[in-house]
Amino acid sequence: MRKDKLYLLTLLSITIIFIVMGSIAIHYFVKVSTIQILDTQLEFGKKDAKAMSTLISHQLANNVEKEKLIEDIQNSIENANLKTGFISMFDWSGKQVCHPDIKLVGQKVSPTQSLVSSVTDDLSPQDFYTFLKSKEVEQKKSEVIYLIPVKGSDWILAAHTNIEKTLERIRKLQNNFYTILFIMGFIVILSFVVVVRLIGSTYEKQLELKNEELENEVINLSKLNLAVDNYQQKVSENPNKSEENNASKKRILTYVRNELLPISTDEIAHIYTENSITYVACIDGRRSTSNLSLDELFSNLDHSHFFRANRQFIIAISAIDKIVKYGNNQLKILVNPNSEVDIIISKNKASEFKKWLNF
Repeated sequence: MRKDKLYLLTLLSITIIFIVMGSIAIHYFVKVSTIQILDTQLEFGKKDAKAMSTLISHQLANNVEKEKLIEDIQNSIENANLKTGFISMFDWSGKQVCHPDIKLVGQKVSPTQSLVSSVTDDLSPQDFYTFLKSKEVEQKKSEVIYLIPVKGSDWILAAHTNIEKTLERIRKLQNNFYTILFIMGFIVILSFVVVVRLIGSTYEKQLELKNEELENEVINLSKLNLAVDNYQQKVSENPNKSEENNASKKRILTYVRNELLPISTDEIAHIYTENSITYVACIDGRRSTSNLSLDELFSNLDHSHFFRANRQFIIAISAIDKIVKYGNNQLKILVNPNSEVDIIISKNKASEFKKWLNF
């Protein structure tokens, strides 16, 4: 249940992060793409207006009648207002001379119609984008993006953009981006979840193996500590068993400063060396020294009661308090009274220690 909850939280986290980052990215890409579209639209509008202005000026210079010219222009631009951009023409009084919508021909240009401030002004794509995002755009059908006078006449050509068509084009662009985002999001999120699931499964298997190993080690340590308890009980119930070992001694001679102090082997907790000095620690906490080495002392002790843990320590079965795992297959012996130096039994010595406990 916990694993399913973890995978669910992972899925939700990745989804939220992707949506937030995707929304920011989409907003940026839509803006950049829209500005590029508007820049292209402005350039085409300017080129069309300039080209038509040059053509009309040339025909006027060739003495083409204005009525005939107006008729030809009207026929060429009629119904062009259904596209994203179109051309219209009006005179200096503001009267519409030619317009794709025939109903507007002869009417005055509305004072509320959006126009650039003068013929020489240049509308930038950024300003156009800001305008399309404003509330004013809802009240307008078209926007004049460029004005150019016709030489040899009182006419002015205006390049328009169809607001509705332009906004529709931008909405399609946004929808395309959001569709791509949705598809990519689904693929990316699904891929992340699958990868996390695979990695999680692998990691879980490793944890399960480690847990099994730890459980086995805990069981073995429990058995080992139980073996220590059993051996301590066996030794305490058979105090005379040490007599079977004729080489063992019941007392060893130690020193406290310049005073000789014989200590019964039953009172010894552990024996260790430090800085080339051999110390004998008793169960009651007393500590004395010996002139003998650990090898010499161990050879005189009852091996059923004492064990040579390593080069530095001899421990008595009665002093062992607990056995814990230490490092790689090593054992750490906790004794009572406590030793200031860790008593470590190596990996190779551990099997001998277990045999000593009849484990």
